[in-house]
Amino acid sequence: MAGGSINEVRIAARKRGFISSIRKYWMLYLMFVPVIICLTLFNYIPMSGILIAFTRYQPWVPIFESPWVGLDNFRTMFSAPDFGRLVFNTVWINVLKLLWGFPAPVIFALLLTELRGKLFKRAIQTISYLPHFVSWIVISGISYALLNTNFGLVNGVLKGLGLEPVQWFVRGEFWRSILVGSSIWKGIGYSSILYLAAISGIDPTLYEAAVVDGASRWRQVISITIPCIMPTASILFILNIGSMMSGDFGQIFALIGQNAPLHANTDVLDFYIYRKGLQGGLFSIGAAMGLFQSVIGFVLVMGTNRIVKWMGGEAIW
Repeated sequence: MAGGSINEVRIAARKRGFISSIRKYWMLYLMFVPVIICLTLFNYIPMSGILIAFTRYQPWVPIFESPWVGLDNFRTMFSAPDFGRLVFNTVWINVLKLLWGFPAPVIFALLLTELRGKLFKRAIQTISYLPHFVSWIVISGISYALLNTNFGLVNGVLKGLGLEPVQWFVRGEFWRSILVGSSIWKGIGYSSILYLAAISGIDPTLYEAAVVDGASRWRQVISITIPCIMPTASILFILNIGSMMSGDFGQIFALIGQNAPLHANTDVLDFYIYRKGLQGGLFSIGAAMGLFQSVIGFVLVMGTNRIVKWMGGEAIW
């Protein structure tokens, strides 16, 4: 009884604290109401659509009236001959993006902070942000102009060097690197904004003390800058791990599309869902794959968050 009474007192104290917080900061809570409405309408209510993964759904039949098939869609998904290749491509491309793309904005932000000329620094920042606002469709046109076998710039350079031109659009072994490189080029500037903000929030007296102690610029970066931005990097790393089972559909759709010779190396779950689920009419199989991706992503986020917290790093919760 004593333990129960203590828990009841704690719960009551939390309720009083929450109510007093609402009364004190009611304007901030009021500003948050539109966010709650949007999340409810566009994130939580549509979650009822996961029932499609357990039914034999047809668009002209209401979801709740579709025949219930249980886990049959998942059995069909796991037994598909392409499933293993799709999972491997999705995970491997995301691993490469994580290995090369995650530290890229950190390094870029650190380099920017070392620039002394304000005008030059702002110009570099602006130029690096621009690719983020360029659509993948435009980038696909740029890639075609660069990699075309007959008149592409890259093959023109190769011919000028006396080398044989490469048929880029039928050689799938090159495209994982192209996908990773184009993703880094497109996102490095915009992703560095958070790190630049974290760096700008570091107490300047830490650098002043380091200068007094005779620390070089490199030592200041290693001993002050990097440790101070690690909480930001830790949280972003956890969030990136959650997308390991999700390919960048826009990128794959624009750069690869229906180019079958490249699918062996670049076909991912998201684009397969589009081809089979939307174009092929297998809506239930597509929903089952989407649910599979979401569950794996949730497990990865929870597990990574627990590991980071256990190691003493900054976790999401």
